[in-house]
Amino acid sequence: MQLFSIRFVLLAFLLSTQSAFANRPNILFICTDDQAPWGAGFTGNKDAHTPNLDKLRSEGAWLTNSFTVTPVCSPSRAALLSSRYPSELGINDWIRPDEKHGLDPALPTWPLLLQQAGYQTGLVGKWHVGHTPERHPTKLGYGYFMGLLTGGVSTKDPQLEKDGKSQKFSGLTEDIFTDHALEFIRSNRSRPFALSLHYRAPHTAYLPVSEDDAAHLRDKKLTLPNYPDLDEKKVENNMRAYLSSIACVDRNVGRVLSVLDKLELTHNTLVIFTSDHGYNLGHHGIWHKGNAIWMLTRTPEKTWPNIQPNQRPNMFDTSLKLPTIVRWPGVVKPGSTIDRTVTNLDWFPTLCEIGQAKIHPTIIVRGRSIASLLKAEELNWDDSFYGEYNMRNGSKTAMRCYRTRDWKLMIDFANPGRGELYNLKNDPDETHDLFTSNQEAAKKARTELEAMLREKMRQLGDTEEKATSN
Repeated sequence: MQLFSIRFVLLAFLLSTQSAFANRPNILFICTDDQAPWGAGFTGNKDAHTPNLDKLRSEGAWLTNSFTVTPVCSPSRAALLSSRYPSELGINDWIRPDEKHGLDPALPTWPLLLQQAGYQTGLVGKWHVGHTPERHPTKLGYGYFMGLLTGGVSTKDPQLEKDGKSQKFSGLTEDIFTDHALEFIRSNRSRPFALSLHYRAPHTAYLPVSEDDAAHLRDKKLTLPNYPDLDEKKVENNMRAYLSSIACVDRNVGRVLSVLDKLELTHNTLVIFTSDHGYNLGHHGIWHKGNAIWMLTRTPEKTWPNIQPNQRPNMFDTSLKLPTIVRWPGVVKPGSTIDRTVTNLDWFPTLCEIGQAKIHPTIIVRGRSIASLLKAEELNWDDSFYGEYNMRNGSKTAMRCYRTRDWKLMIDFANPGRGELYNLKNDPDETHDLFTSNQEAAKKARTELEAMLREKMRQLGDTEEKATSN
């Protein structure tokens, strides 16, 4: 009788556990590197070959106002994991191979909380938030890791870590990442998993890619950004390679989605596709993200004391906006659009809510859960956005920006007098800087946005002195 009771209790426990897991989806978080929203077909770019991303968008929601809080790699990825601003984390710029700092291993991350809630967690691909042993992905919430700890690796035949050892792999890097992501999914198909698949593409170097990836663009005449003195030949050559790299990502995303279908996991898997930040390729006359360089036939003269002549640090929307899609079968309406302003800080509370992972009250979380937005629930939602970038590699900046639906202000405290103001309602492409304008509307907007910007800095314990010294 006692043995029967023990078995009954054990069976009841297992059934209750399975029931709890059944209400929680698997999570597949796909993050590319340096991919702008304009680099995809679903946003309207006819030059981009992205049939799998276009299909994913048709099956889910496109978040048209999705932002990173900082427009460069390491601080953006750290913010994504911890829901904290880079100035709070002490990660101001991308982490060089010779640097030893990174994300504090004492800080909770959403993979860690999901792991504690019963998820099998894994990271395949790029890490780049600290490459010292104490900052290894397996110390910050990932039970499995295969990929690269630093910022870059070759696009073919890369040297990567697997099973704690550095190994040489053969083939295209994105294909290799996908192979190991599929291995993780197959191994954990019978239990809830949260897999981060961080592609290195379309980061430079863009090539090589497969013949099929390049074929769609080989003889195609491309539409280029319009900017005075733009080096159009250089832009076109790089644009062709960049879009080919995105086609490689798209093909591999298709491979992953196909396996989810074959394993009958699609119905219970939340798929998120996004990037670490945006990108410029001739847009505003520049190349790269927040640490961009000029892409002109003649370089402008040096204007600011701490900014190199060839560099154009910025907080343009092209650097901050992310190509974000969320597919959640049975929850997110297929083909829907969400235009509310969200940031990469929001994934921490969102995924913890969806995965039923407890966030202890002592944990500081700067983001907001967007689960209700995904469910199309009516909300009183604040669409203002605050961003920052303390550039330290090359030039020195302490840029802070505040954005509303209608206006956007940037102030660079490391270069006194440098600022930008755009009327987004009338000038969404940010082509006319009104920072020194005498227009009443512009002066009013600058005053109001600067007050909000400084209030946000105060809340974060951020000061001009701290911003310029870090």
